[in-house]
Amino acid sequence: MCKNLIGQVAHRLKNLIFASINSNTLIQRIQTLFMLLAGFGSLLGAFVFPLWIGENAATYADDTAWIQTTFLASAVLGFYTIFKFKKRKNQFVLNRLGILVNFILLGFFVYQSLTISGEAAVSEKGIGLLMPVVSIAFLALANRAIKKDEALVKSADRLR
Repeated sequence: MCKNLIGQVAHRLKNLIFASINSNTLIQRIQTLFMLLAGFGSLLGAFVFPLWIGENAATYADDTAWIQTTFLASAVLGFYTIFKFKKRKNQFVLNRLGILVNFILLGFFVYQSLTISGEAAVSEKGIGLLMPVVSIAFLALANRAIKKDEALVKSADRLR
């Protein structure tokens, strides 16, 4: 049931992204690429890469409901802000919200890493722990590009 729902969401998201690629104004902006990479980074962290690797099995984000929800919220926020390209200030604020969500997730991971002893069954860290850092970096780059766009529009308004 859950895999079917995830498959349907992924299919709809793919159709939405490929439909938006046909729009010339959307694809010409570098922040679109950064937000897309941040969203995919969160999705990879949620479903593909392990968070912790134990002796018997790996722990993924979908093993814990709130971690999976936080990863998905970060991904949805990243993809949603792509389509707010006509309102750059709102896009900037939503990216900051995405950065905050990823910092909360990263803070939890750091706390978990520091409180688990080295001899515990879950002692090796997976690459999924770094996915919030990747998303934060791409969202920060997107905000930087949005600021440049906003400055360019303001300078063009001054010339009129």
